[in-house]
Amino acid sequence: MDEMLREYLPILIFLAVAIGLGLVLILAAVIVAVRNPDPEKLSAYECGFNAFDDARMKFDVRFYLVSILFIIFDLEIAFLFPWAVAFQDLSMTAFWSMMAFLAVLTAGFAYEWKKGAMEWQ
Repeated sequence: MDEMLREYLPILIFLAVAIGLGLVLILAAVIVAVRNPDPEKLSAYECGFNAFDDARMKFDVRFYLVSILFIIFDLEIAFLFPWAVAFQDLSMTAFWSMMAFLAVLTAGFAYEWKKGAMEWQ
């Protein structure tokens, strides 16, 4: 039992240091922080708009378009990481499959750019 506790001692020390450092930083921010609130600083602000009375206001479709584009490209780029890690062990079929995938991704990006989906007016 004593041997097992010695193996966990570095983890416990790391946890104690992390909690202690976190508490010190939080307390330092509370003590040192400048408190000079004004109405502009205290106002609610989210998604590029000031808070309005109606929570059901309509957003411009460009917000949704930008978020969808971000999700699409983020997920497509996520496919590249496992491929890049295993690149040396892949066959030529896997290589050309990824090249076709990247060609479709590039064509989609060029189409979106040409249609003005990236422009914010």
